[in-house]
Amino acid sequence: MMKKTTLSIWFMMAAFAAAAICSSCGKKEQRGELKRIWYNGSYNRDFKDLNDVHLAEAERIGIKPASNREEAEKVKKEMKEISTNEYYEVEELKHSIPYLIPSAAKLLEDIGRNFQDSLRNLNASIYKVKVTSVTRTIDDVKNLKKRNTNSSQNSAHRYGTTFDVSWVRYTKVDESDTLNIDNDRLKMVLAMVLRDLKREERCYVKHERKQGCFHITAREKK
Repeated sequence: MMKKTTLSIWFMMAAFAAAAICSSCGKKEQRGELKRIWYNGSYNRDFKDLNDVHLAEAERIGIKPASNREEAEKVKKEMKEISTNEYYEVEELKHSIPYLIPSAAKLLEDIGRNFQDSLRNLNASIYKVKVTSVTRTIDDVKNLKKRNTNSSQNSAHRYGTTFDVSWVRYTKVDESDTLNIDNDRLKMVLAMVLRDLKREERCYVKHERKQGCFHITAREKK
């Protein structure tokens, strides 16, 4: 009799557990209230690393610049191809190729991952950052200079160490999520991520106002 009672209780408990699991099937985890998003700094003061700083590090750790796209095919072996993934989106590249040296590729992925982790901690909807420019050949730099007089002829982009991330465009991961975060606040979150990585001496960053991007060069310890 005791055994039957024990078995009955065990089956009842198992049934309740199964019912509880089933009741949660298909339901999204409930998100808490959106926390205040604010960047307690200055974009222009915090991200003011000039071209000569980017260039010095790029020359030290990067590839030998390729003259043209044909020559770039050879140096690709020293770099890692980047493409749209769960953390970032690579926009259509007209004046650059989607390749970075390994440390720069790792930095880019960490930026995208940390950006999404920060959004989760703020109970915000999740977005991807957008990469707008990567590695340029010498010909790419010359052609871009013809179209954009503000671009530098002596560009750190030639070394596979440098990329641009937009602060005006982002991609929402789940379009069914009804919570929308405006670009100004997304820029604040991105700036917090970049400031942390700068403090860790992982990168140099320039806030580009006219181009609407953060110009980022990877750093490596000497």
